[in-house]
Amino acid sequence: MPHFTMEYSANLDAVVDVSALCAAVHETIMASGLFELGAVRVRALRTEAYAVADLLPENGFIDMSFRVGKGRSAAEKRAVGEAIFATVTRFLAPQFETPHFALTLEIREIDPDLSWKKNAIHPRLRQTAG
Repeated sequence: MPHFTMEYSANLDAVVDVSALCAAVHETIMASGLFELGAVRVRALRTEAYAVADLLPENGFIDMSFRVGKGRSAAEKRAVGEAIFATVTRFLAPQFETPHFALTLEIREIDPDLSWKKNAIHPRLRQTAG
C-alpha cells in the first residue's frame, strides 16, 4: 500500500501541470520495483488557504507525504524517497529558479494493526498479469 499525497499551494495551478506531475511520481514509484500496481495511489490536493514564509503572494509550496506498508528496508525506503524527490525536483526545475518555492517529502510506515483495506483492483490486475 503506497499512498502518495501532495498538498500544493493554489498559486501553482498557473505554472505546474499537476496531473502530469502525479503521473511522473506514479511512474517513479512503479520503477522502484517495491510496490504492486494495484496498491499505488498518487493524488494531489490543492490548498486554497495558506501562509508561506514572509507571506508574499508568489510564495508557493508542495508538501509530499508517502505512506507505505511494512516490509521494506530502510535502504529501500530511502532509495524510493530519493528517486521520487529527484523526479519531482526535475519536474519543478522552473520553480526553483524563483526565490518563492519550497518542496518537502516525508515517508511514513503504516502500522498494520491500525490499517484496514479492501481493494477490488488487486484481483483484476493479478488475473491480467497471471
